[in-house]
Amino acid sequence: MTSQKISFPRQHARTMRFTLGAPRAFTVSPDGERVIFLRSGSGTDRTGRLWVLDLPAGGTPKERVVADPETLLGGSAERLSAQERARRERSREGSSGIVGYAVDAAAELAAFALSGKVYVAELRAGTARALPVPGPVIDPRPSPDGRRIAYVSKGALRVVGAEGDGDRALAEPEGANISYGLAEFIAAEEMQRSRGFWWSPESDRLLVARVDDSPVQRWWIADPAHPDRRPAEVAYPAAGTPNAEVRLFVVGLDGTRTEVVWDRARHPYLAQVHWSSAGAPLLLVQARDQQSQLFLAVDTETGTTRTVHVDEDPVWLEIFPGVPAWAPDGRLVRIADEGGARVLAVGDRLLTGAQLQLQAVLDIGESDVLVSASAGEEAAEPEIGESHVYRVNELGVERVSEGAGVHSAVRAGGVTVLVSHSLERPGARADVLRDGKRIATVASHAEEPVLSARVHLTEGGARRIPCAVLLPEGYKESDGPLPVLMDPYGGPHGRRVLAAHNPHLTSQWFADQGFAVVVADGRGTPGRSPGWEKAVKNNTALTVDDQIEALHALAGRFPLDLGKVAIRGWSFGGYLAALAVLRRPDVFHAAVVGAPVTDQRLYDTHYTERYLGDPAKQPEVYAHNSVLTDEGLSEAADQVRPMMIVHGLADDNVVVAHSLRLSSALLSAGRPHEVLPLSGVTHMTPQEQVAENLLLLQVDFLKRSLGLRG
Repeated sequence: MTSQKISFPRQHARTMRFTLGAPRAFTVSPDGERVIFLRSGSGTDRTGRLWVLDLPAGGTPKERVVADPETLLGGSAERLSAQERARRERSREGSSGIVGYAVDAAAELAAFALSGKVYVAELRAGTARALPVPGPVIDPRPSPDGRRIAYVSKGALRVVGAEGDGDRALAEPEGANISYGLAEFIAAEEMQRSRGFWWSPESDRLLVARVDDSPVQRWWIADPAHPDRRPAEVAYPAAGTPNAEVRLFVVGLDGTRTEVVWDRARHPYLAQVHWSSAGAPLLLVQARDQQSQLFLAVDTETGTTRTVHVDEDPVWLEIFPGVPAWAPDGRLVRIADEGGARVLAVGDRLLTGAQLQLQAVLDIGESDVLVSASAGEEAAEPEIGESHVYRVNELGVERVSEGAGVHSAVRAGGVTVLVSHSLERPGARADVLRDGKRIATVASHAEEPVLSARVHLTEGGARRIPCAVLLPEGYKESDGPLPVLMDPYGGPHGRRVLAAHNPHLTSQWFADQGFAVVVADGRGTPGRSPGWEKAVKNNTALTVDDQIEALHALAGRFPLDLGKVAIRGWSFGGYLAALAVLRRPDVFHAAVVGAPVTDQRLYDTHYTERYLGDPAKQPEVYAHNSVLTDEGLSEAADQVRPMMIVHGLADDNVVVAHSLRLSSALLSAGRPHEVLPLSGVTHMTPQEQVAENLLLLQVDFLKRSLGLRG
């Protein structure tokens, strides 16, 4: 049991933001008899275990563990290869043990990597064993028939029998910079594609990505705290520079291969792959400017492709989870931006309208499609911060989730696992539904936070910017106005105003230090409309304007002291915080700038070029939207405001050069600032003690900078 004496910052770090002990990564068996999931043993245990919830017909559901890393490793420490660590960094996976798994078509057999080895688990019997294969192993996946396991080791795609027999390489790298079966950096970081091979439904061959990253420029990330260690070499495709070359092959179990052919010069990005019994393999390939994409069906005998659908957009095209895919009747399922709305399309029919903003396809059934969506521009109510699960077909739309909150789901075999977050309770509730009725709840061992978030969800300004406002515990109107802390992410792919408890806990902790905390999701953030997201094209800097609009609109309704306004953020939020104090010091009086992108030319191709185009063709756009240029600070006002810059020295996503160059530019301009380098820390949250002290140092800096201490 957690001691009440523990501080929130330490508890937040120790529990990995209260995710430890919570069930996740659900799979439902097609027969509806099992729910497979991952969960660690407690709210402070980082070791993930593989579990099954049995759903006997007419019986009582019962949980059982089928693979425990402590037992499988015999108490030995887990060892991770450099490639596996990189994969986990791309997915922001900070736990240990079993962090992912894959199952066969019947969900009878699971495969997972643990300490560089392949393990298989018989899900009915509850037994697990290692297979004798060369390592270190990455991303093992059973064939649909459960007879074989494909996996990647040392850049080669290999296959082994489920009993450990017949291990062999199907595709081996021709050089040091080539790999088979892995997602390249850009796909994993920006395209939501974390894998690089796909089994055929008949289990007789695979689609395999071949990645050659030799064209990609090399960066070197050193650890100054350990000068005896070599710097790590990273192939980093910064904006305007070459990407990795990605090709795709149909590979037979005998090692024969046929290359899949499409116009890779025009559409070089392999964004999504879908292979099911409902049709030929389906590819989504994108142009580098992301303004056109093709949906391609593959002839697996010849490798030729035919165009199923073409999407074009003068701004950019998004990639969505769960699509493209085939419906059981062979129609194409996709999410599209049509008529100012983000809608579900099945075949030639649009099945939703502007009442919903589609987010993902969760499951495609015989008679409906299960989706997640937020309220669109024409919704009856704004439903601030909410996401719901809906069943959609030609007859209409039916909401599955109940109550205000953030909901998602997994479905198969007539069983749905509905995962729900709300403002009223911490953590998430995972209910198991059969035919719409709850038959079980998957237990969570996550810790209860030592504080409670008291969130006011509202809208601010003429643009109706979604906002969350948090005040100190016990605040009374007679206490008067409070210093303000803007606490945004505020950019693409980062929705922070959510109708859920846990995402607001750190903001509440800052509020309890004596601030009125405001979180605002301005233009560019997801969940509202395509136009709202795409308003930042060529102008990500306008996100500062929306923070100001929200702040001033809320000042009439909440006790905000506009003479003492600070801002803090991480990643895009750090970039936003830096812009705020440099360009609008009349509004913002101090900033904590965490892991910021300061020079847009130093961030990756797929992300940066989507919003700002080609730096060689639009240098002025990059200069306006960067905090600094080669000449120094970009468009900075004369007034100087305090700034604390925080960055992990091991960050391979937003490299520390961003912050070092910012510090140098500030120094050249004679602007005092503080720099807090975090040794050994990546783009993810640092270790427990560092994370706690980092929050405490931020509070101290903010109070000093705003003159809140004598």
